[in-house]
Amino acid sequence: MSVVVIGVFDGVHKGHQDVLRRARAIAGNEKIIALTFDPHPVTIFAPDRVPTLLTTLSDRIELLKIHNADQVAVMAFTPEFAALSPQDFVEKILVQQLGATTVVVGKNFTYGHRAAGTVITLAEFPGFKTIVLELAPQDGQAISSTRIRRLVVEGNVEKARELLTRPHRLDGIVVHGEKRGREIGYPTANLGEIGNQTIPADGVYAGWLSVGIDRWPAAISIGTNPTFAGVRGRQVEAYAIDQVGLELYSRQASIEFGWHLRETVVFDGLAPMLVQMAKDCARARELTAL
Repeated sequence: MSVVVIGVFDGVHKGHQDVLRRARAIAGNEKIIALTFDPHPVTIFAPDRVPTLLTTLSDRIELLKIHNADQVAVMAFTPEFAALSPQDFVEKILVQQLGATTVVVGKNFTYGHRAAGTVITLAEFPGFKTIVLELAPQDGQAISSTRIRRLVVEGNVEKARELLTRPHRLDGIVVHGEKRGREIGYPTANLGEIGNQTIPADGVYAGWLSVGIDRWPAAISIGTNPTFAGVRGRQVEAYAIDQVGLELYSRQASIEFGWHLRETVVFDGLAPMLVQMAKDCARARELTAL
């Protein structure tokens, strides 16, 4: 006996949270199972158009549980799964595996081989009730992972934070960088192994750096650091404000983006860059203290 809510749920944004909240009202004493997919279905259908992700799979599962899902079922989206007929998807997955008594989907939901199943055909299956929900708009626009992804890529992390209900975050491993920050008094944690996550536009941001149980206010830089020659490609690095002697190499870390401070600029030498960096850190310290 379960209410099954189906979606990719990338980002578990405000719209997803609203659907899960409404599912909780529908479920009563029944458990809610969020059925999600990994990798993203576009990986199979259009591998040249696979979107970057707003959340890692582990973060997605955690967020779904925070927002009313009692269980999360992760379906491996393989060519074999994509080839299931609509009837097999319903009978084998929804009924036999998940015990669905109610299925909650969005109005554009499709399923089965070549997306032959629709919300209309889903409602025709006996044994469970189908409920079709629309995501509530925000500022006259639908809240979607695509919209939030675009905001992040443009550097508008403030609006993305509003739609996500939390700062956009990158998870990775602290790797060795140019070590230039350490030499000039601003040692940074360079985030590597970011995978297919959505990276904000080049620039300087205020936010937080987390490692283990520690979470520090941070000034964050994304880009190639054009003031210096020889930098090896685009980097995501965070300076934990006022922290001294941190040894973070090879540790799992997260960077959260709260505010966009400025664009990347080319400085006329080290001295003016240090003046601006001090201003960036002061502003980041101020914003993260709010």
